[in-house]
Amino acid sequence: MARDAGAFAEFVAARSGALHRTAYLMVGEHALAQDLLQEALTKTYVAWPRLREVTNAEAYTRRAITTTAISWRRRKSWHEQPHDELPDRIAAPQVDTDTRAWVWAALQQLPPRQRAAVVLRYYEDLTEAQTAAAMGCAVGTVKSQVAQAIKKLREHLGRDADLLPLDELAVTR
Repeated sequence: MARDAGAFAEFVAARSGALHRTAYLMVGEHALAQDLLQEALTKTYVAWPRLREVTNAEAYTRRAITTTAISWRRRKSWHEQPHDELPDRIAAPQVDTDTRAWVWAALQQLPPRQRAAVVLRYYEDLTEAQTAAAMGCAVGTVKSQVAQAIKKLREHLGRDADLLPLDELAVTR
């Protein structure tokens, strides 16, 4: 398939909202999500002639979002944020009583691959096989990453985590 700018533009117009949501869930900030989506769409555009079917474009872009988000989070500077004043001590994060904020705060604490696995499986409702394809790993790795993530979420949320059914993780922000 030759590079077709019109077909790519249609794809972006139709799917950019859902892809931005995925990017936001991966990085937790709107501006970073826009940057992440832009980078993933650039990679998709470059690969556009190699895609056998246009229907593969979304899966390709999701994988680009996932792998790019993971590589961004591995960078040392990812966690560094400038401040005018240094705090005397680090304050514990405040957990809102609203379930969404509560789960969201816990999700932010997960390592990049675990967070990606949870986002793709429960927020994006992908199958284990689709999640594995997006992450570029085996289905067993997805199962392992999700299990470890759920364990960490339960530890972070404490005894109240048992009140949440697993489907509750799929609440959108």
